[in-house]
Amino acid sequence: MPEEPKLKIAKYFYLVLLIMGLVFYISWGILYGGWFDRGVYAVTIVLVGFGVTGVLLYSHIEK
Repeated sequence: MPEEPKLKIAKYFYLVLLIMGLVFYISWGILYGGWFDRGVYAVTIVLVGFGVTGVLLYSHIEK
């Protein structure tokens, strides 16, 4: 099992990905008024998807 500091770094990295995805979607919608753009969805889904998956996996490993 990996050391504790490495687990925390990885978990926070995935948390940052999750936050970046949400901030990207909200800021794009506010700045450009494009709430229903496929390109924005594509970027947001990748960031949020990896973020949620990583946070859940590393939270499970810590327990």
